[in-house]
Amino acid sequence: MIHNRPGAIAEGWRKASYSGGEGRACVEVGEVGADRAIRDTQHRELGALAFGRSEWAALLVAAKQD
Repeated sequence: MIHNRPGAIAEGWRKASYSGGEGRACVEVGEVGADRAIRDTQHRELGALAFGRSEWAALLVAAKQD
C-alpha cells in the first residue's frame, strides 16, 4: 500500500539516479523503516510517498521499462 506521509522522517535521503540533471525535476529516495519513500526535492514540506517492498519493486520494474 502506498501512503502519503507528510511528516515522514526518512534516513539517508539521496537524489534519484533518474532525476534530471538541471535540478528542476528532482526526486529524492529515502528509507522509512522497512518502506522506501520518494519526495519532491523542491517541495519537501509536502511530505513523501512511502511504498512497501512489493510496491517499491513494482515501481522500479515499471520505471526501467520506460
